[in-house]
Amino acid sequence: MFDSIRGALVPIHKEGYPFILIALILTILLGWLWSPLGWIGTILTLWVCYFFRDPPRVTPQEEGLVISPADGKVSLITTAVPPSELNLPAEPMTRISVFMNVFNCHVNRSPIAGKVTEIVYTPGLFLNAEMDKASDDNERNALVIEGKTATIAVVQIAGLVARRIVSFVKEGAELDAGERFGLIRFGSRLDIYVPQTSEVLVGLGQTAVAGETVLVDLRSKKTSRNYQTD
Repeated sequence: MFDSIRGALVPIHKEGYPFILIALILTILLGWLWSPLGWIGTILTLWVCYFFRDPPRVTPQEEGLVISPADGKVSLITTAVPPSELNLPAEPMTRISVFMNVFNCHVNRSPIAGKVTEIVYTPGLFLNAEMDKASDDNERNALVIEGKTATIAVVQIAGLVARRIVSFVKEGAELDAGERFGLIRFGSRLDIYVPQTSEVLVGLGQTAVAGETVLVDLRSKKTSRNYQTD
């Protein structure tokens, strides 16, 4: 019985503990003032626990696959020059954007296995993360990961509600595909930059799962697939 209960519970990332504690204290105070407010606080506390969930994922380990770094919707597939602060060649790359709403899991995972050669934090605005110009104007934290097949970039972008980008790694770190590297609080987006010769395996509007959904095959020369939306 207890094993079943443990299996049903989703782990909570430690970054969420302070927020859960604040929500609990607020709930107690609201309940002391007026019991219906205490129920509202209870719902808020449960939502904070849900937001900071960190479920285990099963990550494909095949070389050349780029795995989604975030839960959310594939909101944009385009061609763009990577952020200038990363000192990558000023040449267009394929950019895939995954938008996370406040109900998605916000723990970010490495798209490939490789070495983190660059990390650059850039302050900025807090525009709606679904807007294309959020890639250039919003607060962001960008990483360059050098893998065996290719070098890619992944950019954490703060959104309209997000106010804190958290990075768990430093330059020089060796990451496995699917390994946790950061978190963004309360709604945001991740951009993934890959070589244009790569095959994109997802379509616009598709739901991606961090650490599991394969976004790109770096080894293939086919640049895209066709999709039908019901």
